[in-house]
Amino acid sequence: MNVKRGSTTFLKVIIFLVGVAILALCIWLPGAAIRDAGAHPDTAYFLIPFLACAYGFCATLSVALYQAYKLLTYIEKSNAFSELSLNSLKIIKKCAFTVIFIILLGLVNLKVLSKVTGDDPAGPTSLGLMGILAISIIIAAVDALQKPLKNFLEKGSE
Repeated sequence: MNVKRGSTTFLKVIIFLVGVAILALCIWLPGAAIRDAGAHPDTAYFLIPFLACAYGFCATLSVALYQAYKLLTYIEKSNAFSELSLNSLKIIKKCAFTVIFIILLGLVNLKVLSKVTGDDPAGPTSLGLMGILAISIIIAAVDALQKPLKNFLEKGSE
């Protein structure tokens, strides 16, 4: 097995494991929401927006992981410099912006909940902002890959 195939296989396994973790989260969330609603019935109505954000986050992240898996498959087949790779990068970038939007919606919901309950939302807010920072780095990396690939394809079509 050559190095390129070994590294792409390793990355595919990591993507698969992250996908399994997302699936486990989606299975665990309703039970956790029901337990929380039972423990705090006065704020149970805030669980619906949080669940919507969580499932939107999971669905969007799943689409991005699938596109990353496809991109690794293109790289394995020596088809990295193709229109298909460029489309996968575009979809990953759109998913990243969508995840940032969903995190911001969750933070707004958290801020409203903190006004109602009087709790301090500093911890979850800082985690959300760190998530936005990490996703912004991913967007910059995808953009750095996308621009040369687009230029290569435009020069190749001339």
